[in-house]
Amino acid sequence: MYKSILQLLAFCFLTVQSIAQPQAIVQEGEVGVAIGSAHYFGDLNNNVGLRNPQLTYGVFAKKQFGPYVALRVAGHYAKLGYADSMVNETKFPFQKIRNLDFQNKIWEVSVQGDFNFFKFIPGDPEHRFTPYVTLGAGIIKHNPYTYFEGVKYKLRPLGTEGQGAENSFYSDQAYCFPFGMGIKYNLINNLNLGFEVVYRYTNTDYLDDISTVYQPTYINANGLEIAKKLQDRSVGQIKIDGDQRGFSQQKDQYILAQLTLSFSFSSYKCADPR
Repeated sequence: MYKSILQLLAFCFLTVQSIAQPQAIVQEGEVGVAIGSAHYFGDLNNNVGLRNPQLTYGVFAKKQFGPYVALRVAGHYAKLGYADSMVNETKFPFQKIRNLDFQNKIWEVSVQGDFNFFKFIPGDPEHRFTPYVTLGAGIIKHNPYTYFEGVKYKLRPLGTEGQGAENSFYSDQAYCFPFGMGIKYNLINNLNLGFEVVYRYTNTDYLDDISTVYQPTYINANGLEIAKKLQDRSVGQIKIDGDQRGFSQQKDQYILAQLTLSFSFSSYKCADPR
């Protein structure tokens, strides 16, 4: 009798332990890398053209709060660029005449919240895939430049729209606000593959060095005549003070489309003896 009771108790203990054991594995977070394409939207590309994707790459770390929510800290590099020569001349004759272009290198640090649609548990074949949304805020550092007659010029110090007369150069730093979606799949053990497309809204209109009006009579604060040549590169027209150069009411934006490869970390939480 007692032997049967002991066997039954042992069976119940092992059954409960086997059920509880998976719950004791806690997903702590991920570290990973990302690589893909970046694209700019702003005064030179206000019709959402996708004609000049550039390289982007980055690293990230996530702290997991259960199988659905994570906090991400990420750092990215992205190259952006566009030119008036890329637009349709029939639809946008103003831009063809304006004839401006730029390139920029963006360094970004952001904090984002990731929210999974499905339960995601690496190593569990029943919970190895999920789409997710991500949103957050970050800081970027940038410095637009262009090439003129084979020479590279950084545009911010030249004050191409009159900045600098009273030491009023626009900042080389700005805020960005990432928002987007992605998917991830657990390949094997703790190794995950993903793809995400995340749009970045910013609070600057000078990623492209274009925002307001022409200042043809303005000479750079340091007396550099090249400032005049780079602020007005128009073809077939002579610009006068106050002519529209950009559209200051709409801030510049960019998008990153990236493949991600990450490694998940987990820990074992001892069962409560009670």
